[in-house]
Amino acid sequence: MSEDDKARAATIFDVARLAGVSHQTVSRVLNDLPNVRPATRDRVERAIKQLRYVPSQAARALVTRRSRTLGLITTGAPDFGPSATALHFNQAARDARYAVIMASLLETDAASMRSAAEMLVRQNVEAIVLIAAHRTAVDAVQGIELGVPLVAVASQGSGLAHRVSLDQFEGARRAVSHLVELGHRDIRHLAGPEDSMDAAERLRGWRDVLAAHSLVAREPLVGDWSPASGYRLGRELAASDPDFTAVFVGNDQMALGLIHALTAEGRSVPGDVSIVGFDDIPEAEHIAPPLTTVRQDFALLGRDAVAAVLTVLGDEQAEDLPVRAPTLVVRASTRAVA
Repeated sequence: MSEDDKARAATIFDVARLAGVSHQTVSRVLNDLPNVRPATRDRVERAIKQLRYVPSQAARALVTRRSRTLGLITTGAPDFGPSATALHFNQAARDARYAVIMASLLETDAASMRSAAEMLVRQNVEAIVLIAAHRTAVDAVQGIELGVPLVAVASQGSGLAHRVSLDQFEGARRAVSHLVELGHRDIRHLAGPEDSMDAAERLRGWRDVLAAHSLVAREPLVGDWSPASGYRLGRELAASDPDFTAVFVGNDQMALGLIHALTAEGRSVPGDVSIVGFDDIPEAEHIAPPLTTVRQDFALLGRDAVAAVLTVLGDEQAEDLPVRAPTLVVRASTRAVA
């Protein structure tokens, strides 16, 4: 590609990213409007020169495009975490006086993602938020020229300009460390789907703690987040392995199925097997025994997503929000090794 081609390929969002400001600020500079700090104007002008950016009429008009409407794309099945995050995102957006238009997708292929994004852009949204359960959703949306800023709620995605998340890796480490501290040495893992970013981070946390204590990480069992898969895999595990004393489960729903299966196989929880789940769903503290689990603050995550959007749409240099660590909630499904 020639230098001229590179210049023509640059967009207003490239300039904004390089200068560390919003695209509206770039548009104010292009239109020589007031209320732009001299230092900010200088950064924008240097970014324009560096990228050899030539503004289009559409770019010049972006400064007036204030619909106070945000787009929200959710992907995958309506599991507890993403659904709760979407609910609280909507509430936080309303509190900030923004309307939200939603698109919910079961499929995360590039064509479906493009169709959803284009529908939202046609509705004149100022930004799009993606709540991504699977890496394929992030990969698909990264290949689309949206024309508006994108904020992803995703536990992975180093190539994303704007991302908020809860620290799945650290949450898993806290769960498994709790089991190690109770004296467990044979700790199995019932993981979520292989294409799930959250499941991959929780699996990584389990392996990390076992390695740190020179414990063997035996082959994880892979479920689909459902209680039915936890029950099925629990029956298989109980029938094939008499030695394990603890299980770190990728989510609470699978943990419910696992407890059911172990009980059916004559294994006591926590007498024979200690179990830790993940998410702290409302049912977790009301099953028998009440479930030790990792609590995620989905209300805070939804508010963080809105805060990230407002930062991107604002005038100041964008700063990354902190990655929040989940907390361990100890209940009766775990106990020390006898």
